[in-house]
Amino acid sequence: MSALAMEKEQLNTVVLRPVLGVPRTYYVVMAVLLGLVVLAFVAWVNQLMNGLAVTGMWDRVSWGLYITNFVFFIGISHAGTLISAILRVTQAGWRRPITRMAEVITAVALLTGAAMPVVDLGRPDRIPNLILHGQIGSPIVWDLISVTTYLTASLIYLYTPMIPDLARCRDRLRGLVPYPQWKVYDILSLGWQNTPEQRRRLSRALNIMMILIIPIAVSVHTVVSWIFAMTLRAGWDSTIFGPYFVVGAIFSGTAAIITAMAVFRRIFHLEQYITIKQFRLLGYLLGALAAIYLYFTLAEYLTTGYKLEEGEKPLLEELMLGRFAPFFWSFAIGGTLIPLFLVFFPRTQTVPWIVAASVLVNIGMWLKRFVIVIPSMGVPLMPYEWATYHPSWVEVSITVGAFAGFMLLFALFARLFPIVSIWEVEEMLEEGGEEAAEQPRPVAAPAFSFAEGGEGGA
Repeated sequence: MSALAMEKEQLNTVVLRPVLGVPRTYYVVMAVLLGLVVLAFVAWVNQLMNGLAVTGMWDRVSWGLYITNFVFFIGISHAGTLISAILRVTQAGWRRPITRMAEVITAVALLTGAAMPVVDLGRPDRIPNLILHGQIGSPIVWDLISVTTYLTASLIYLYTPMIPDLARCRDRLRGLVPYPQWKVYDILSLGWQNTPEQRRRLSRALNIMMILIIPIAVSVHTVVSWIFAMTLRAGWDSTIFGPYFVVGAIFSGTAAIITAMAVFRRIFHLEQYITIKQFRLLGYLLGALAAIYLYFTLAEYLTTGYKLEEGEKPLLEELMLGRFAPFFWSFAIGGTLIPLFLVFFPRTQTVPWIVAASVLVNIGMWLKRFVIVIPSMGVPLMPYEWATYHPSWVEVSITVGAFAGFMLLFALFARLFPIVSIWEVEEMLEEGGEEAAEQPRPVAAPAFSFAEGGEGGA
């Protein structure tokens, strides 16, 4: 067996190992996540039975954690497909082991984020009214159209490059996995046999999708920002919100990709294919986005503070020095400045520190969404005192359940499907060059081996 054939066999062994079995601790973690999701469901049922009165929201603060979570999850969804598409367009070879993780983040985050407005509505039975009687001049309707379009495009963009690997699972795992699971691979692989015509069509489909997905992704978070920017409220009445939200979405999404890379690299032993190179290059991108986001933040608050229109002064005082100051400065320092230092300082350009920076970014970006939503709702529109908001156990439980559900769906995908695009990494190995040379050679015998012979994804 040639060295290249051995490398390919090692690649298939490592990537397909989780599909055949996972450690017992995996099921323990899954059980915990499922328990949190069930708790969130119980809280939602309680809300359905008793109304939004069980939450901390009321007539003056009608948006809370649910809309914060909606903006956050829609945000992290963007960098997944967007970065994957941009890296495909630029022919960046190093992106091949991580593109599928990015695309899964997009799909799962969109599904989770799209559920938040339904929870916030209080009466999900009224959703058909939005579709049947919605006014096209409403930003809420724009949001429904854009998110639905983006979710559809993202699922197609996730599925299309999976077809060769699904065929690989069909051919290699027959008899090794339960029949219903194998049948799913058989159906979803669409009869792929790796013929030149099939490869040509796959390449054309990916080229079309990666061009379409970029403007769709940019437009979605722009429309999300317009829900706020089209409202005459202190803190929201801003023309910069469109690009501000788009940059924030790519910023938080890049951080989510880095975190996911670290988790699956460690759990599924993918160190051979997800190397320090991917972490450092994405770390540089994270640092650049942190600098851009800091610039937008400065531009937003500097122009607002300079003019100090009616209602803006008390809002800025509360953000900078008042009750919301801990949230704002935790975002500004912990979520942007510290990560910016970590990813560019030579001594901290290691996997643990880059991952730490990504975790800080996403904590900071959730806090940033919180200080966008809540303080502006609390600003008095009449000569009253500030409105207060204290999330109830229902809102907290549903928020925790949303994050647990996000991780649960991601973990289920990684258990059932290859989390690394095998056929793309194999192409990288065949092409040789810098990218292939940087991948470590096989150092151990496979934990299991597949029967040799023809395979749909070879």
